[in-house]
Amino acid sequence: MIREVPDIGSSSDAERAANAASGGGCPITRFAGQSTPYIDYQSIDVLLSLQHPRSDAPVEMTFYIMGQVKELLFKLLYEQLCQVRGLLDLDRVADALRELRRVRTVVDLLVRAWDVLGTLAPTEFNSFRDYLGHASGVQSYMYRMVECVLGNKDPALVRPYAKVPGVREQVAAALTGPSLYDAAIALLVRRGAPIEAAVLDRDLTRPYRPAPSVERAWVEIYRSSEAAAPDFQLAEALMDLAEGMSRWRAVHLLTVERVIGAKPGTGGSSGIRWLRRVNEHRFFPELWSARCLL
Repeated sequence: MIREVPDIGSSSDAERAANAASGGGCPITRFAGQSTPYIDYQSIDVLLSLQHPRSDAPVEMTFYIMGQVKELLFKLLYEQLCQVRGLLDLDRVADALRELRRVRTVVDLLVRAWDVLGTLAPTEFNSFRDYLGHASGVQSYMYRMVECVLGNKDPALVRPYAKVPGVREQVAAALTGPSLYDAAIALLVRRGAPIEAAVLDRDLTRPYRPAPSVERAWVEIYRSSEAAAPDFQLAEALMDLAEGMSRWRAVHLLTVERVIGAKPGTGGSSGIRWLRRVNEHRFFPELWSARCLL
């Protein structure tokens, strides 16, 4: 259901100063209508009505809300990564670096979300786990879109959304579009890096495969650039992002093992055995392998 967003108007520095003066510095507490500007601005009433635990277990609300928190952060992360990609397309490296710093703070928040979920004792999780049915985080389309924009694409993992109106179009766009790493490589090419055309002229729906010419380009940047140089800073910012995502996966694995051990997942996976395989993957692989050559 689409909800019309209420018009809350706008304000200015002068109006805010006048309100503070007239109210003696205290917050406004009387508003026209049946809501408040804050509720309407962020649809807080709608947001806080979306929690529907399926069991009577009190601890399920912790699991439920933290799952929704992660989904909101995935959406924010995806939007930010797309913005970085666009900035790199425009050769606005300084702006991209500033946004990448913000991106890393969001990834760090995602990592800390596992700290909350890790407080669930096995018996507490088991008190409501059966009510999940086949629901699993692996079905998160927002996270799948994050993986796509980072370059880890797998058509099989987007198949679950083929019959979901509105979602399938978003996921398809993420799957078929260039990744942030593609934008970074294209930037290196525009700056004269001898990277073969096949690296960028490939099937974008498939997982990215490491290329020796890309590895050499990063090695050259590290060897010939000052630490303050934009390309050097970009390499390190991308590495920060890749490390943060690997850290998120690693803490995910540890949290799952702590809570359910080696039990199979609700979504059909083998659980931690499958997660261990996922943990072997690295985003932006040539930035990792380049370190062996420095």
